[in-house]
Amino acid sequence: MRSYLKQLVTLVTLILLTNCDPKDDAPEGNDPVIYFPPATTSWETVNTAELAWNEEAIATLSEYLATTNTKAFILLKDGKIAIEEYFQDTSPTDNLPWFSAAKTFTALLTGIAEEEGLLSIREASNNHLDLAWTSLTLEQESSIQIINHLTMTTGLDDRVADPNCTDPDCLKFLTTPNNRWAYHNGPYTKLGDVIASVSGESYNNFTANRVLDKVGMQGTWLKFGFNNIFVSNARSMARFGLLLLNKGTWQDDPILSNDAYFSAMTNSTQSLNPAYGYLTWLNGKSSFKIPGLQTSFNGSITPNAPPDMFAAMGRNGQLINVVPSLGVVMIRMGDNPQNDLVPFTYQDELWKRLIDIF
Repeated sequence: MRSYLKQLVTLVTLILLTNCDPKDDAPEGNDPVIYFPPATTSWETVNTAELAWNEEAIATLSEYLATTNTKAFILLKDGKIAIEEYFQDTSPTDNLPWFSAAKTFTALLTGIAEEEGLLSIREASNNHLDLAWTSLTLEQESSIQIINHLTMTTGLDDRVADPNCTDPDCLKFLTTPNNRWAYHNGPYTKLGDVIASVSGESYNNFTANRVLDKVGMQGTWLKFGFNNIFVSNARSMARFGLLLLNKGTWQDDPILSNDAYFSAMTNSTQSLNPAYGYLTWLNGKSSFKIPGLQTSFNGSITPNAPPDMFAAMGRNGQLINVVPSLGVVMIRMGDNPQNDLVPFTYQDELWKRLIDIF
């Protein structure tokens, strides 16, 4: 009898072990380790063959990049460079413009300023700008909060002759804040003035002291007409993308440690355009709006990309795509593949080819 019981216990144990899901026994914290390149030494690479990536798909992507006016392309996997290509005689040290892809950079800098107690995104932006920075009444102007600049919901009229213009005569009342989403560069650009005002530093110095010097980036803000345009080399853009992949922390250094702010930056913050966070485009949402139109389009901004992707996107196809589920950062810099303020179609065409690689 004892022998039978012993055999029964052994049999039950074997059955339990056989049916045990190995995932259940996996230790916690098994997320891939993210590599952070040092500022002064070489950036580690990873061979695409080691990743078992599709080499034929990589060749197809490279051909597409070459024929669409690309100058620089970098694909990071868990922080290491998997693919890096330059075209049109571009070198790794060449500075290229980010255009509106730098909006996400401004969003991060605004979060840093709030974290330092220099501002609250829920306060009126005219607390830190000259009164009458718009042509609105004082009451109307005072209802515009910093968060409205971040979410493109100021209510200012984007249909003016030059939507880049930051002169008061160009910044006209259309509706109250939070009632209308419109891609409007003028109010966005004023965030740089807010940050300079609250910090007592130039926008460039604030950027360098809080981010560039800490993550090993180079680059600068340049004034072109009314616009502030950030320029850098491709690897600096990739470093910024890696910072976003790690939710605002560079290795063990929290550049932006406010998790709630970073989450709001990279998730839907209003229902007017679910595909927009804080100056950041979001994939995988039910609908989206595009610059210059008030029409809502059903579906994702980039159907061929993973739904958790978020993106910094600029004119002429300047792209930073971050995909947490894949541990991937993709950056593309170059000349015009299509004449859009935000290159939705081109980004999706890239992902049509990218997704076959993994």
